[in-house]
Amino acid sequence: PRPILDMSYSRHFLDFQGSSIPSSMKKLVVTKLSQNFREAVTLQQDSPVPLPGDGDLLVRNRFVGINASDINYSAGRYDSSVKPPFDIGFEGVGDVVALGLSASAHYTVGQAVAYVKAGSFAEYTVVPAKQAVPLPSVKPEFLTLMVSGATAYISLKELGELSEGKKVLVTAAAGGTGQFAVQLAKKAKCHVIGTCSSDEKGGFLKSIGCDRTINYKTENVESVLRKDYPEGVDVVYESVGGKMFDLALNSLATKGRLIIIGFITGYQSPTGLSPIKAELLPAKLLKKSASIRGFFLNHYLSEYQMALKHLLEMYEKGDLVCEVDFGDMSPEGKFIGLESVFRAVDYMYMGKNIGKIVVELPHSVNSKL
Repeated sequence: PRPILDMSYSRHFLDFQGSSIPSSMKKLVVTKLSQNFREAVTLQQDSPVPLPGDGDLLVRNRFVGINASDINYSAGRYDSSVKPPFDIGFEGVGDVVALGLSASAHYTVGQAVAYVKAGSFAEYTVVPAKQAVPLPSVKPEFLTLMVSGATAYISLKELGELSEGKKVLVTAAAGGTGQFAVQLAKKAKCHVIGTCSSDEKGGFLKSIGCDRTINYKTENVESVLRKDYPEGVDVVYESVGGKMFDLALNSLATKGRLIIIGFITGYQSPTGLSPIKAELLPAKLLKKSASIRGFFLNHYLSEYQMALKHLLEMYEKGDLVCEVDFGDMSPEGKFIGLESVFRAVDYMYMGKNIGKIVVELPHSVNSKL
């Protein structure tokens, strides 16, 4: 048996609000590989609550984040060697309810933390203390920064070469990560164009500084770009794929850069890809001395702490809007409890969200008598 903690430290077996940690919990598990999230994932009712090792925290999750790539993970696209069953969910915010002895050098029971680690779609998650991020309080806004904010920050900093007056096109601009690309490009004094699917989203984008919004349901994106930006755009932050990728590529200026952070339109297909017109790609790039760069957050983890620190500071100072969508406007209402993760994923793929989709996990506290 692995050493958990010194028994003289037994208060760490206790929930900080005086109730004991249960022995079982609910969690979501991938039981079958499929791009259909509901087919791939099962809600398990009575999984054992994991025990923290010496350098670990046991976090009681209060808010978990929904990402487009949850479907890629449940389809087995990230690591073909991992076979079901495996845990799912990439990020959470919650309270430390137990911890190992070494971990107690830096953390205490009751502390608010955020983390990025597979397995957050659970009531409790064990998180290595060195991977946790201490927070001033448990707020869903902090969750928006962990994956979505960090992706926008690092990709634009490392690959965007932003400078004053550059024209930046953000696709799916009102989404979880798009909202940060818009704001960070504005902070770099760029002219920002954002595509979205409703006037409500357009209003949100204008409120966070977007210079030109294009509602692709009512306007022709290609025509607008050709008419208003005849010289092209300098940087595209692209997460949609398919036809939007083709449009973005065609709208690049000389020496323009297209940063791919995803292609959500294809994730629910068997291959995970949506078709693009790639045969003219070499000629198009050559003609404009343009470039395409892919960005996957896991390859930039050396930059992660710095990015997150800066983002947290900006949010705390009121310089960054962290929009959270709890699904209040969804047909069955707010996303509460692990069973609503399925609805939350559907809601994202229907393109309904404004900001980052977050699911709240309520916890009843049983006081010890």
